[in-house]
Amino acid sequence: MPTASQVATHSPPAGPAHPAVGAATSLLDAYTPGSHFLATPGRTLLAHGPARQVPHDGRPLEERVNATLAEACAAGQESPLVIGAIPFDHEAQAALSVPTAPRVALPLTSDPLIALPVGVSDTADWRIRPVPEPGVYGAGVASAVERMWRGEFSKVVLARTLELTSRTSLDLPTMLQRLARRDPGGYTFALPTGPGRTLIGASPELLVSRRGRQVTANPLAGSTPRSPDLAEDVRRAAALLESAKDRHEHAVVVDAVHQSLAPHCTELTVPARPTLIRTATMWHLSTTVTGTLAASDTSALALACALHPTPAVCGTPTMTARQVIAETEPFDRGFFTGMVGWGDARGDGEWVVTIRCAEAEERTLRLYAGAGVVAASEPEAETAETAAKFRTFLSAVGAEL
Repeated sequence: MPTASQVATHSPPAGPAHPAVGAATSLLDAYTPGSHFLATPGRTLLAHGPARQVPHDGRPLEERVNATLAEACAAGQESPLVIGAIPFDHEAQAALSVPTAPRVALPLTSDPLIALPVGVSDTADWRIRPVPEPGVYGAGVASAVERMWRGEFSKVVLARTLELTSRTSLDLPTMLQRLARRDPGGYTFALPTGPGRTLIGASPELLVSRRGRQVTANPLAGSTPRSPDLAEDVRRAAALLESAKDRHEHAVVVDAVHQSLAPHCTELTVPARPTLIRTATMWHLSTTVTGTLAASDTSALALACALHPTPAVCGTPTMTARQVIAETEPFDRGFFTGMVGWGDARGDGEWVVTIRCAEAEERTLRLYAGAGVVAASEPEAETAETAAKFRTFLSAVGAEL
């Protein structure tokens, strides 16, 4: 059985002893489609109205972001910040903006009103189409495992999708409420990615954050579904903590994070053993890596770009895993397994791995879920893991597989 020190949930930094009741949830309540919403364990952000768009051109992404922030500063904007989403493919167009009047509050967990239930809305009549079919996905996993046994690569993350179509317009504010109130200590977002398109989700995984020279990364790899039965839930958690297959998968990711952050840090602490982190639907192996930057001008976004994609969302070796993903997945990942987050002109910020999410447009949702495939993987188990990960979003829209 895992000990108390081995089980972690997302905990926000200490705030005022008596934060204003309703300050954070008022931002959640004020969300409307087309606005930017992001809730993290450190803060809650909402931005309506005009925003400077970060351009898509030949310059490196960080350079374009810094130039857009500098333009906002020159125009007299106080403490501008960039917020938005970056795709899985670094070269694809990001959806990043510098809003003119962002509103910031303490984290949702600091607001007691987050415990109130969401109002009941009409149940949508969903038509669900898996892409690919579960059997085809399982065959892709089996093929990848066979290639790993031949020594071609050591890990790949393979994803599948569910396309949900409703007879009526999507109720994005209610979906966001359900996601946020189910896991208020995680990372909940609703961000515009194009005209009439929204990336919405609730990720448990911090890619990297920077505050001054202090850096934190929280890679997750190795998962098992939660159980509504307490005894079975604890048994599953304990089994995950001792699983050789999952521990190996996790160690590969942690080592990659270590190797990517080390050149930027004077100190780096990497715990020897993972702990457990839980969401409403899943248990994950978790390691919190902390460090001190060598240079104060290394931004959170620069660190995120150095880390992305980790083996937790791609595989290893990276280039080979990318090729296997392109050959196996019959869709473009888009923003799935990219990054969402915020950053400011000082270089502080938080960037989160874009998982447990969906892309919404008109009456359609495309849900994504992936599983880490290693040589010990079994197609049925990885298919079941992706089904469990879909539950985070399916519960928010009142749909079932």
